[in-house]
Amino acid sequence: MTFQGPEEELDRLRHPSEALAVVLSNTSLLPSEHVALSEASGRILAADFRAAHDFPLFPASTMDGYAVISDDGSPWRDVVGVQAAGRLIDAEVTPGTAIKIMTGAPLPMGADAVVKVENTEVADEHVIIHQEFVEPGESIRQIGSDVKAGQLLIAAGARIGPAEIGMLAAYGGDPVTVRRKPRVSIVSTGDELLDPSEPLEPGKIRDSNRFMLQSALEAAGAEIIWAGKGPDVRDQLEPLLVKLISDSDIVITSGGVSMGDLDLIKPILMDLATVHFRRIFLKPGKPLNFATAGPTLIFGLPGNPVSALVGVEIFIKSAIRKMTGSGDGPQTVRVTLGRDTEPTDRVEYQRAIVTVDQDGRLTAVANGPQGSSRLASFLGANALIVIPPRETRYFAGEMVDAILIGELGSGI
Repeated sequence: MTFQGPEEELDRLRHPSEALAVVLSNTSLLPSEHVALSEASGRILAADFRAAHDFPLFPASTMDGYAVISDDGSPWRDVVGVQAAGRLIDAEVTPGTAIKIMTGAPLPMGADAVVKVENTEVADEHVIIHQEFVEPGESIRQIGSDVKAGQLLIAAGARIGPAEIGMLAAYGGDPVTVRRKPRVSIVSTGDELLDPSEPLEPGKIRDSNRFMLQSALEAAGAEIIWAGKGPDVRDQLEPLLVKLISDSDIVITSGGVSMGDLDLIKPILMDLATVHFRRIFLKPGKPLNFATAGPTLIFGLPGNPVSALVGVEIFIKSAIRKMTGSGDGPQTVRVTLGRDTEPTDRVEYQRAIVTVDQDGRLTAVANGPQGSSRLASFLGANALIVIPPRETRYFAGEMVDAILIGELGSGI
């Protein structure tokens, strides 16, 4: 394979926004597929879903009460039937009569209003209306008052949650047209890695990245088709990557992208793929490699867990959103710094907690020490605050950008 430009261009420090643009320009929309409604939760809708019919299809009572003629002045009325939901009785309201009706039931013939049960009194087989005026259409939900036939209900690109499931069910959306899930493979590199269940040995560490990345990507809607450790032997690692590239939409490696003798990912990618960049003007996560092999995206993430997870949040989740038609870049908001912050020589993405006060103002506070190996900085964090490089510190009260990665909490 070839690579784009000379080595010095590949190693040029790309601004995070430039790197993201490169990733997205090489990302294509995945095909759609049909799934049963019972399996559609969490999937991304691939086509606009429109109402096939009006709702309601018939005039329906919004109250338990009595269906009447609104201008009928009879002091009491014969009850000639009971109209429940789900069927239409063979009875008609005429002057001097009423039909008992339940919430959601179709309005019987002849009636043009419903008097709620609280404004009535039952006497033998009659009902007395204790309401001086009854308006035409009172307590009736008219045909199409909620939804008109052809109305857009859910736009393509929406993630299907409980409300969407309910709408799809109500309007016959079964099966559902969704985007295929991105197929992702994850390779942890390094002979020093142990499985979490194994006892620690001298010089060894447990492989946290593989499990962390799998969790993050499954939550983002990906299908993990392979996840495991890759050997620190090129003759064994390279054929593994060849197979995963052929099977996957995204291949992610963890570690092996720096300058050491056993950092094998960089030279392997030079032979197997088109390499687009290898370094980002970013802290943490400077040595991030991005390459493509046909339609497959390949991300060589740093081995430090925080650096790897920042790479997922900014670049890989953005690619997944574009693949599934649910968006592209991360969600960015403006926040007020809650504490003084020292700048660095690169754009720094600090793990932070953003809260919203009763006036809707967002305040961000860094979540403890920000070292690239301190995964605890992600615990409870709901944002990455973006600290551009400058010579002077940032003071509490200044405004900066923040990338949301979780739900906002209340600072009240």
